Amino acid sequence: MFWKFDLHTTSHIDQLLDREDVTLKELMEEDDVLQECKAQNRRLLLFLSQDHCMQELVSLITTEPPADLEERSRFKFPNVACELLTSDVSLINDKLGGDESLLEMLYHFLEQDPPLNPLLASFFSKTIGNLIARKTEQLITFLKKKEGFIGLVLKHIDASAMMDLLLRLISCVEPASLRQEVLQWLNEEKLVQRLTELIHSGKDEERQSNASQTLCDIIRLSRDQANQMQENVESDPLLAVIEMQETVAGLLKNMFEGERSETSIVNGTQVLLTLLETRRSGLEGLMDLYSQGYERSYTVSSSILNAIESHLKDFQQVLLDPPKKSAILTTVGVLEQPLGNARLHVVRLVAALLQTTSPTICQELCNLTTMDLLLDLFFKYSWNNFLHFQVELCVSAVLNHPSSEELSGPGLQNHDTKPADTISDTQGEGAETSSASDPQTSVHNALVAHLFQKCRLVQRILDAWEENDKIQANGGTRRGNMGHLTRIANMVVQNLEKGPVQTQIADLIKELPEDCRGRWESFVDETLRETNRRNTVELVRHLSSGTDQPGAKLLQSYYQIQQMTANFVDQFGFNDEEFSEHDENINATFDRIAEINFNLDADDNSANAAAFEACCKERIRQFDDAEEEEDIWEEKEINYATQAKSRTRFGVSQTLEGSSRSSMENGDRQQDHGSGSDDGDDSEHKSANPGWTADFRDSGGTGVSQSASGWEGPADTVEEAAKNGDAQGTGWANFTEFQPFDGTEADREDKQAKQNHSKTGECHCHRLLDTV
Repeated sequence: MFWKFDLHTTSHIDQLLDREDVTLKELMEEDDVLQECKAQNRRLLLFLSQDHCMQELVSLITTEPPADLEERSRFKFPNVACELLTSDVSLINDKLGGDESLLEMLYHFLEQDPPLNPLLASFFSKTIGNLIARKTEQLITFLKKKEGFIGLVLKHIDASAMMDLLLRLISCVEPASLRQEVLQWLNEEKLVQRLTELIHSGKDEERQSNASQTLCDIIRLSRDQANQMQENVESDPLLAVIEMQETVAGLLKNMFEGERSETSIVNGTQVLLTLLETRRSGLEGLMDLYSQGYERSYTVSSSILNAIESHLKDFQQVLLDPPKKSAILTTVGVLEQPLGNARLHVVRLVAALLQTTSPTICQELCNLTTMDLLLDLFFKYSWNNFLHFQVELCVSAVLNHPSSEELSGPGLQNHDTKPADTISDTQGEGAETSSASDPQTSVHNALVAHLFQKCRLVQRILDAWEENDKIQANGGTRRGNMGHLTRIANMVVQNLEKGPVQTQIADLIKELPEDCRGRWESFVDETLRETNRRNTVELVRHLSSGTDQPGAKLLQSYYQIQQMTANFVDQFGFNDEEFSEHDENINATFDRIAEINFNLDADDNSANAAAFEACCKERIRQFDDAEEEEDIWEEKEINYATQAKSRTRFGVSQTLEGSSRSSMENGDRQQDHGSGSDDGDDSEHKSANPGWTADFRDSGGTGVSQSASGWEGPADTVEEAAKNGDAQGTGWANFTEFQPFDGTEADREDKQAKQNHSKTGECHCHRLLDTV
């Protein structure tokens, strides 16, 4: 065994430590220095924790290495130094966190002029982050003494490592009381306001991008932290400041002040989108929002909506006159005026605003005819699927508007509902269909009417479809937005049949010109129906053309997955509460199992029942309490009759697994295939080969094993002869006729036969269960 040999090799580090003149870099040259450090090598830790070694380690991660060194080894020692300082060893943590001179050396790194070396900045951030988690009180006390700390971090915010450092201060401080103290300190330093000021057209792109990302992460972290806290805790001051109308208004002012740039518009809009998030960001992209109802995790503050409402005209102007971009070459040709990231983010913002169902926002969007402009972009940029999806969400938000009862429920909105202003003449007829006492419903009905009347949604769908058919008829390529256009058309049809604004849509369709209404009805009954059918057929054909497995199996797997993902959790899954609250739901899983019902057809007269009964009798030996219990430790005389009986097992016919199973499947279960049941049939199936052979009957396919000719008589005859001491009995071996055979092979065949015989009974059981 391995432990008999001393395979442990002594680390070379111990040999180096034996030297009095060993240097830190000599130890850092060793490949296993970090492993020995984490393994709590006492001699190594005592050496590293010396003052001059700790100072050298800190200096390595905060000082730019000489430029004349080879690039491969230039940052080798800084990297090893960072790993040693963050190895989570208490001796090193105590030394680094308790020595203010070492903390001053670390802090001095921030006092350098920008830009910082990105790699050294990451080493610095990782080291400070480790101290935040392990020596929290000492580090926070030290940093709070530095008045310019936040200013220095924001000065180098163009390095992503500084953004990570801020987020560690917000999320990694424990306990909760100390974390609240840190948040209050950051709020007093006006962290949010300073980050907002960085999103300005006059700042460079990296600083704007990192400032925007930091604000987004603060919002998400604060909301998640509030949801995870079970007890009532104080509100996050940073989140409260970000959601203030004054803060949002300042952000919007910076975005549109001076010369508009795509960078400031995009980064500022990202913060607004995060504020408007009503679900966890991890769910984004996994589902279509319009198909999941209006259940929300967070509420949207009225202050946010009020601040955005006053700048909707500025966003509208971005859609009309975006920041200039040069022409680009695409796979479908040259695009003279690209859509641009700025306009795409504005469309995303409009989709998010429509989902808030704010009456004032909807009214302003109607007045600005924003939906009409979005549809113009939808058909103009026919190959931009990012745009198509967002416009589809906008149409869905208008058509799938929740009812008044749903809007008044908890968790939807906490903003104040304001009465709508006067509605334009083009929306008057749609507004009349709503209740005048409900301003929110009235405004939404006006938005629906605006979509069908002013935006001419039905006419645009028909015209675009006919134009695409002409292009394809002339040999052209199908337009890239036809898939989303099909979904929008299906959305209109579905809401016309069943939806919150079903009656209004039906009235709006009736108001269409007679020729347009006829085209729409023909389109729905013929073209759209055929398109849906063709899309389904193409999907099935694509699935059935798989090369890795047959088409039938691929289709079967696909539909099984579809069925499982749709209803699996509801039918067979478990709720989260059944796992999280064990004390209250200890019997939940058993109750669910008890609800599973199935029918078992086990008629006593059936062949399955007979086979199952036979297997049970054969496999299970009943205990006889009347039998005298045998003492296993009692000394007894050896009886060779048992050995004789074990030898005769080669003369007993056994049942082969495959043939037995085939017999059962064909309904031939009348014959009992127990041990010794075929003894009388050996004469009918003799083989020319005197050795052990197997043959198959024509009726039922039961395999019968032939006994070796060297053994005569059945097993019971041999056993009786052994008991009576008759050495010349007919059951003993006749060695003159005995044929040699491989004993090992015979034992293996015999064991296989016994296993097959037992599996025969198991086969009956499985057959019974397969019928469930």
